[in-house]
Amino acid sequence: MNIDEIFARKRVVFSFEVFPPKSTTPIESIYRTIDSLTGLEPDFISVTYGAGGSGAMDATADIAALIKSRGIEPLAHLTCLYHSAAQIDAVAQKLKEMGLTNILALRGDRRPDIQPVGEFSHADELIAYLHKKGGFHLSAACYPEAHPESRNLDEDVRYLKRKVEAGATHLVSQLFFDNNDFYAMLDKARNHGITVPIEAGIMPILNKKQIERIVSNCGASLPKKYVKMLNRFEHDPAALSDASMSYAVEQIVDLISNGVDGIHLYTMNRPEVAQHIYGSVKNILQYENSRG
Repeated sequence: MNIDEIFARKRVVFSFEVFPPKSTTPIESIYRTIDSLTGLEPDFISVTYGAGGSGAMDATADIAALIKSRGIEPLAHLTCLYHSAAQIDAVAQKLKEMGLTNILALRGDRRPDIQPVGEFSHADELIAYLHKKGGFHLSAACYPEAHPESRNLDEDVRYLKRKVEAGATHLVSQLFFDNNDFYAMLDKARNHGITVPIEAGIMPILNKKQIERIVSNCGASLPKKYVKMLNRFEHDPAALSDASMSYAVEQIVDLISNGVDGIHLYTMNRPEVAQHIYGSVKNILQYENSRG
């Protein structure tokens, strides 16, 4: 099933994200994670692009195939900044052969130690390339507070429209901690004629070092309410975990109440986190989707 069909059938889609384990982590760990997550019956699970090396796409594809074998639709991430067209062709062929036709097309993070190939500079170029090849259903990323390399949100939304015009039929947002940031981006996107489903990306933070690293990488800002929570509970991991998951649930309830198309939960390969949050909003999701 393609992602378009999932959104056409439901008022609110609920999905997860996982990532390939590090080479030093036993591969069995991801099997247990996938078994736990698929047991919650999400609408789909996205798999991030493997961290470097020639086996990066193999790891992503293999995990996506495992998810599909469990009866859940996978969404495989694919980056382009450090790939040639020939390499993209090879990846696309492998995905098709494995029956994996949903792709989240991304530029990929810049790496100061590696020179980009130069054939693809932006995600919309990859989207257009894959769209022309045919056979794939393409998703793209969006940024509630604008991409760190954009001058402002208006510029970023104009670029977002280029992704949709290139062939993206579904958007999933970077994480955010203030729903007003997501609503502002959503309003601008709709005003620019972007009508495709836009999912809200939610990540519960379990320790202060994690939030500092994530904020540094993606540029997400922290509202005062969130900072107070971090400062209050940072020295008690269990208390901070409970507070963070409660904060994520509060975000999700507000988003659903305001008619969001979907929730994409960044699980950090922690199925217990997904289980807790899904359990807290399960009845809300069922109610919304029973309304037809």
